Amino acid sequence: MPASASAVAVEPEVIEAVVPRVKKATRPKRQPRYHVVLWNDDDHSYAYVIGMLQKLFGHPAEAGLKLAKEVDSRGRVVVLTTTKEHAELKRDQIHAFGADRLIARSKGSMSATIEPEPA
Repeated sequence: MPASASAVAVEPEVIEAVVPRVKKATRPKRQPRYHVVLWNDDDHSYAYVIGMLQKLFGHPAEAGLKLAKEVDSRGRVVVLTTTKEHAELKRDQIHAFGADRLIARSKGSMSATIEPEPA
């Protein structure tokens, strides 16, 4: 390239047409979040709910008691909000936890579902 070529004025439109724009760095899109919802029934004791929440979710006894009271009074409680795959795993673990040995009529695990977190 001749030395005089560096002194040539180039219009901005020409530069934009020849040199591709550099995209700004973007953050990766966050995965949608899902609630794990525990549903109330009369076949499981507070001790069962607290113990299950401790074992499956790592909730301390105080948090477990608070959640047990909420599911008892409201009929449902969100015990975790996470990715869809993790929510499905935790729901399945609740379903596999088994019956409450303190209540004779308890024949199986509590019920749980997952639902998308509202936007």
